[in-house]
Amino acid sequence: MRESAAERHDRLLALVRERGTARVSELAERLGVSPVTARRDVEALAGQGLLDRVHGQVSWSRGQGAPEAGRPGEGLVLGLLAPSATYYFAEVIRGAHEAAARAGARLVLRISDYRPEEDRARTEGLLAAGAEGVLVAPGWRGPEDRLAYGDWLAELPVPAVLLERRAEPGSPLDGLDRVVSDHGHGVLLALRHLLDLGHSTPLLVARGDSPTALAVRAGYAEALRTLGLEEPRPVIDSVPAEADPEGFERAVRALHEAVRSGLAGAALVHNDVDAIEIVQRLGELGVRVPQDLALIAYDDEVAALADTPLTAVAPPKRQVGRYATELLVERLTERAAEGSDEDVARRHLSLLPRLRVRASCGARPTPSI
Repeated sequence: MRESAAERHDRLLALVRERGTARVSELAERLGVSPVTARRDVEALAGQGLLDRVHGQVSWSRGQGAPEAGRPGEGLVLGLLAPSATYYFAEVIRGAHEAAARAGARLVLRISDYRPEEDRARTEGLLAAGAEGVLVAPGWRGPEDRLAYGDWLAELPVPAVLLERRAEPGSPLDGLDRVVSDHGHGVLLALRHLLDLGHSTPLLVARGDSPTALAVRAGYAEALRTLGLEEPRPVIDSVPAEADPEGFERAVRALHEAVRSGLAGAALVHNDVDAIEIVQRLGELGVRVPQDLALIAYDDEVAALADTPLTAVAPPKRQVGRYATELLVERLTERAAEGSDEDVARRHLSLLPRLRVRASCGARPTPSI
């Protein structure tokens, strides 16, 4: 199977982490790509704040500035396990990196590539590297992964904060600190916006291969109940066009038929990449956005770059990383001062997404809602 740009970016980041510094030519050779491709990848990752590039040398980013003197986190080593270093989680990592730098702490990163069976070993690698506390976004894709590969998290010998992952109520994992985006709120924002524009009940087109996708689906069902609406038709299952062209075409055809039959004039699509490709394919089939279909994307990673800039729900990804890191530093300083943090109440922080209105739903672009 052809390697995606995201997978290549993750390998590049891993190489830089291992070496400390590297030349672009060396990275190209190790990655098996041309120097032009390696240079383009480095520029993209440097633009996200994940790498520094000086005089042909590439190194791990030192963050946005020097730590402030006298901060309680100075000298701490924090571990961060993420399923990816690109797309959605690039901003989460960036927020964590900035917060760690401000506190005077050092952040050590491991990437799981959405392999939940490797999460434990990678986290143990963080502890072996000196991490005194960990931020963990397990590589779960669904509830079955959480059940099969989640229990060890509650047994860690250091403080842990879950990132963008929820636990089963009452489970040992539910006793951990966590910081998440409230995707249900994000979906409700999108549906209310489309209804306010005069549309009938919007359809949902969504993937089912990640915790975010499943949360968007659950949020859609809850939003319909809150708004007193009936589901116009079952959720249209979306898949990456590159990985499953036939499945992607089925999703497009289902949405096309719903528009042409008058069943739907509005839709929410998870995620940005799928939304952009769906809009392009619908155009080839004669369905125009926003004239025939008002559309809102979910994630807001690349939605603004579409030919018709897409209105999008923007989860507070960078702030998730920031608040989780600040919470972990607080836990560690409490433990150092008191000798234990067992009596400190754990926190479940839920951050609200914003709606960024652009051109794809026919409304006048406005600041975030």
